[in-house]
Amino acid sequence: MTDADNRPFALRKYDAEELKTALYKMHLIRLFEEGAEVSYTRGLIHGTMHLSIGQEASAVATCMPLNDSDYITSTHRGHGHCIGKGADVKRMFAEFFGKEDGYCHGRGGSMHIADVSKGNLGANGIVGGGLPIATGAALTAKRLKTGAVAVCFFGDGANNEGAFHESLNMASIWKLPVVYVCENNRYGMSTSTERSTSVPNVSDRAAAYSMPGITVDGNDFSAVAEAIDTAVQRARTGDGPSLVENLTYRWRGHSKSDRNRYRTKDEIQSWIEKDPIKRFRSLLTEHGVITDSEADAIAEAAHQEVQDGIAFAQASPAPSTSEVTRYVYGEAKA
Repeated sequence: MTDADNRPFALRKYDAEELKTALYKMHLIRLFEEGAEVSYTRGLIHGTMHLSIGQEASAVATCMPLNDSDYITSTHRGHGHCIGKGADVKRMFAEFFGKEDGYCHGRGGSMHIADVSKGNLGANGIVGGGLPIATGAALTAKRLKTGAVAVCFFGDGANNEGAFHESLNMASIWKLPVVYVCENNRYGMSTSTERSTSVPNVSDRAAAYSMPGITVDGNDFSAVAEAIDTAVQRARTGDGPSLVENLTYRWRGHSKSDRNRYRTKDEIQSWIEKDPIKRFRSLLTEHGVITDSEADAIAEAAHQEVQDGIAFAQASPAPSTSEVTRYVYGEAKA
């Protein structure tokens, strides 16, 4: 066996430019959310938001084998999924700021970013709401023979919703090209998985629906990439759905109103030390994919894109009050 064969999966599967882009997107997600957090504190963004800081490897690695024809459904904690699937941070910030140039013309905000041109069917404020949508998208792909795959992101809290069980059962019966990706960050709001879920791993539930299930370190980019690649290939070849569980952690609270009284500082710090961005950067530098100076330049470029995005959002026009219902209701075509 050659040395190359011993490299982590991501380094064998993807070339240097693809891996550099992945690192860039991970930085972009982190900096986007930190920028959004600061903007919220300054009163530039209203309402609430759910940050995924600490979960960047799951979002980016999961989207690596997908193209614009493939679908994703997201969650209320979905900014990383959107960026992973190719969203423009300028339009994302504009949506956060409630501006006309946003993805939903300022009507949706943080929890409702969608970009059908990239296969992003949208984030969802309903826990488990994306599960039946992704299943339906996969049914469409199968019936129309498009070759597309649907990837459904959901959190650990959603695995106890009826929609989870109904969707997995239907997808298995009809062998739909869908991959269910549970981002298990250990808490559904303030309730731990130990208190809410009867099995040790969410992936254990795959056996009940005759599909493969696997649990991986969600902060290990290569581990996620390998599990997702296997599941996507299975879906594309007509062998049906899979369930992948990415064990990860959100550094921030459930939302901006969360006081974090159910977690200890030591627990949070222990996960910060498992920073997926630092781990991925170390992987790439240790294997000679990039140099430290290149990695620094990637981080700086992502920082600049975020700053440009905030400036774009601030300069974007606000929606007109005379058009308050525009884009809210469907419009019949002649």
